[in-house]
Amino acid sequence: MDKEKNESVSLKEDPNRDHRKIGKKLKFFVFSNRVGAGLPLWLPRGTVFRKNLEEFLIDVQKKSGYEMVVTPHIGHKKLYVRSGHWSKFGEDHFKPIHTPHKKEEFLLKPMNCPHHCEIYRSQEWSYRDLPKRFAEFGTVYRYEQSGELHGLTRVRCFTQDDAHIFCTSDQLLEEFKKVINLVFYVFRSLGFLTYTVRISLRDPKKIDNYIGSEINWEKAEKAILKAVKEEKIEASINYGEAAFYGPKLDFLVQDSLGRNWQLGTIQIDYNLPERFDLYYKGKNNEKCRPVMIHRAPFGSLERIIAIMIEHTKGNLPLWLVPNQAVILPISDKYIVYAKKILNLMLNYNIRVFIDNRNEKINKKIRDSEENKIPYMIILGDKEEKNEMMSLRRHGLGHIGIFSISNGIESILNETNLKTKTIKLL
Repeated sequence: MDKEKNESVSLKEDPNRDHRKIGKKLKFFVFSNRVGAGLPLWLPRGTVFRKNLEEFLIDVQKKSGYEMVVTPHIGHKKLYVRSGHWSKFGEDHFKPIHTPHKKEEFLLKPMNCPHHCEIYRSQEWSYRDLPKRFAEFGTVYRYEQSGELHGLTRVRCFTQDDAHIFCTSDQLLEEFKKVINLVFYVFRSLGFLTYTVRISLRDPKKIDNYIGSEINWEKAEKAILKAVKEEKIEASINYGEAAFYGPKLDFLVQDSLGRNWQLGTIQIDYNLPERFDLYYKGKNNEKCRPVMIHRAPFGSLERIIAIMIEHTKGNLPLWLVPNQAVILPISDKYIVYAKKILNLMLNYNIRVFIDNRNEKINKKIRDSEENKIPYMIILGDKEEKNEMMSLRRHGLGHIGIFSISNGIESILNETNLKTKTIKLL
């Protein structure tokens, strides 16, 4: 609660950063009382933003050996009883869904990990097959109290950039360190260069809050401490902040208002593999229990989008923004030339459109600035005759007249700089 108070004070100091206000103005998302509180509706522009984040992480994960999976939005109640989520998170679940005939009980999915355990369990694995890395943008549902809901940062329906790694004990340390480096890469790419790291362990005075054996917890906690030491990471230790099934490493980023947000998390879990009776065949054909790593660099798409909007004041980096450029013909006389440039830019996958409204050019420029569109391409008589384009940059104004190829190249060069620091305004 104290954290939320600090956030609200910061936004009062600069209300123009409020992601709810900016998101509505830029037509990213809306909420509807008819749909329900805490259930965002994503508009076309916001959907492009989400998809860009997804594609970025999918690309990073593919290069790191992850395989994408998809699981249902519901699961049998027995699944979550077995995993322990039913008893530990009972109050945060929506009430069970009862089937009309057999009276079975299903739940809206509160977590993705039980489903991923069942994916692993669907096949037999050898030690040669491991590690297996299953990733999913899985939408989950939790019943937040109405007074706790806040824009996209506290919702009842959110999409986790979830992944679960099943590995041998010998692979655990190396896999954990690989995830640490992936999280740091994601933070740099999104412009979050100031962050702290927190080791979250059990509360030794409240052992009943956790599942699993003492031996497994000791192994998991030692593995995290060793990984942090070997990676030479400064981290605080917080007792009582571990997940009920295992200890974790949490990453808190600092935004341009000086607020700290927990985003990335990595967790070591010896317990769910036991509960789901997961195994692989060892070198001597014996049954061995895998270790499970839970990880989510973003935390949730909704939360990170809200943070990025407020962090940048809505001035998103070019590679993420829904509309990268707009073509502004001075009059209908230049529509044909505008379409020629449009088609060339689309060939390079630049997200561009033509503003052919019956408005004066100053009005179109002003609207494009308010919509925070990075590049404006002004076309008139001089540009058409010389096969040129006049470029404006959001927040900077006129930056020059370019040939078509040089103008496109200039935009592409900035688009490809994914690890460039986001400019804070």
